[in-house]
Amino acid sequence: MQRRSVFGIAAGALLALGLQGSASPPPPPGFLAAYTWRDTEQRFGGFSAIELRDATHFTALSDRGAYVEGTLTRDAGGVITDVLAGRITLLTSDGKAPLIALRSDSEGLALAPDGSFYVSFETAARVLHYKRLGGPAENLPIPKAFRSFPRNAGLEAVAVDMQGTVYAMPERTAPAKVGGLARYSGSDSDTPFPIFRYRNGKWDQPFDLPRVGEFLPVSADIGPDGRLYVLERAFHGIGGFASRVRSFTMAKPALTQARTLFESPAGLHDNLEGLSVWRDATGALRLTMVSDDNFRFLQRTEIVEYRFP
Repeated sequence: MQRRSVFGIAAGALLALGLQGSASPPPPPGFLAAYTWRDTEQRFGGFSAIELRDATHFTALSDRGAYVEGTLTRDAGGVITDVLAGRITLLTSDGKAPLIALRSDSEGLALAPDGSFYVSFETAARVLHYKRLGGPAENLPIPKAFRSFPRNAGLEAVAVDMQGTVYAMPERTAPAKVGGLARYSGSDSDTPFPIFRYRNGKWDQPFDLPRVGEFLPVSADIGPDGRLYVLERAFHGIGGFASRVRSFTMAKPALTQARTLFESPAGLHDNLEGLSVWRDATGALRLTMVSDDNFRFLQRTEIVEYRFP
């Protein structure tokens, strides 16, 4: 996410008021642990997405067109105790050159059943397909709707189901003209968020994500149970960030069987933007999330996990 100046000012205010690092609000049921990930590499930070192949191996994506692969060390209870990461590498375009700066705002990452990856972008809204990260990208078609998203509020989330169908959604929707002025429907409490689907070489828009409260969608994943999981975020200024994960059954003509797995109080976690859903060795459902520190030293990169039997 690119609105770093606002977030940076808010994080600075948190420290100045002594609210960050003091008594934290209690976590909601299901919370397992939060690990602060640090690294000295120059490109480290800004992580907007994460995918786990299993309990140990992960791929994380930054919002500056770069990715990193690594392993998670866990204790006997499955809690992360260390992160061993490789070199942070720039994504390429359809050739060998890195993505140009104005088109490198990578926000969403989805691991497909065949081992390939899909990456969604926010400012220049589109989805790229990588048979392997580090290799050339295949450009998926760009429907007209993608070109109407507000600036810095494009495709935050992308997910792939077991059939290889791709789903993508924006953080906000296209502006509507009201009295000659543009009003972003993402600010309207009753306006749902469109979910786009790519299959058989074409995009359509089969579902809407129902909007509840002030939360905005920032990441999505298809869980091992086939349900759609959506990570949402609300920004409360000096109060910090609140996060929520909801899940749905994708059935025509609408999302059904909505469940809220957790909703965190403001300030408990940092700016959670990436989500990976998987099952651990006990069969419990795990939600692994990563925070975007906006490359601000006053924020932190967290890997947060929730566990549900």
